[in-house]
Amino acid sequence: MKKKLLFLINVDWFFLSHRLPIALEALRQGYEVHIATGITNKLDVLHANGLIVHPLSLKRSSTGLVGEVKTFWEILQVFRKVQPHIVHLVTIKPVLFGGIAARLAGVPAVVAAISGLGYIFMAKGWKATVVRSLVAGLYRLALGQRNLKVICQNPDDREALMQAAGLALEKVAMIPGSGVDLSAYTPMQFPQGVPVVIMAARLLRDKGVYEFVSAARLLKQRGVNARFWLVGEPDPDNPASVKKEDLLAWRSEETIEVLGYRLDVIGLFAQAFLVVLPSYREGLPKVLIEAAASGRAVVTTDVPGCRDAVVQDETGILVPPRDAVALADAIQHLLEDTELCKRMGLAGRRLAERKFAIEKVISAHMEIYHSLTGTGS
Repeated sequence: MKKKLLFLINVDWFFLSHRLPIALEALRQGYEVHIATGITNKLDVLHANGLIVHPLSLKRSSTGLVGEVKTFWEILQVFRKVQPHIVHLVTIKPVLFGGIAARLAGVPAVVAAISGLGYIFMAKGWKATVVRSLVAGLYRLALGQRNLKVICQNPDDREALMQAAGLALEKVAMIPGSGVDLSAYTPMQFPQGVPVVIMAARLLRDKGVYEFVSAARLLKQRGVNARFWLVGEPDPDNPASVKKEDLLAWRSEETIEVLGYRLDVIGLFAQAFLVVLPSYREGLPKVLIEAAASGRAVVTTDVPGCRDAVVQDETGILVPPRDAVALADAIQHLLEDTELCKRMGLAGRRLAERKFAIEKVISAHMEIYHSLTGTGS
């Protein structure tokens, strides 16, 4: 009988961008692969890849007590119906709800992927402290399964989670990000003409979008000749989402070019001198891995996740978070030293080959599946 693997994840597009290669390899190795997720417009794509889909009313934002109870009940019912041999829980709410549901449903093995500890672990003030204490209690309950492996993407999240959830070291695995297909992101010839600086991310305050805009303004005031491209769209389900009126104001100001959501990231990186991500905290951001694979230098923040995707002064420059002046200085330094920018890009490609190849990420996941289910590769 085939082993049943069930992914639980917030939304279909995130699964396709970050976990599909793992699911396809599991299918190739004989698993029956299910996915329970919130559906946008990707249902046909999920089915076309051979996945058994269980649509959920799962949202990342709060839906109130009644809505959250409804979502938890849906998850529990899917677990009881499918009776998976192993569940793979991805991101915060699926980990918390799915971990508790897995214990109630008697799921024999659990993988919990923590791709960043999120907004609650960054917020300050007494309310945030109280909420963090409650969330820590939920983590202890959700991750109390005996046959369990938690995947973290950076050492800071690993230590914080081990402390919050009372996890033993052997319960935690480190896998650096979701990997990148190096054959798709071949190193590109360095562009000519007016330098392009790209920030590509969900348009959230804690991604450092406002710092990027402020840095662009500073550089324009200094007379730096460059174009600044902001790629991505707001995320209404996230309380830190950039407001639409701010996007309209930026467009009219013409300091930056707001490109919106784009599928052609590889082509955009081909036109860029460097890639910027001034985030406040990450798991391990895929955009920095993609930038490295494309042979582009990066400027990012010295925070968990971001610093784990960069070798300081070799593949990019780290700056303090929430510091638009330091961000502008680092960007200007690279724009004024093209040879350094090129060397950092080439070093980034070597880092991607050494650390972030998708084959390594897939292999690490399959080893975890096999160890928890007692199967061979």
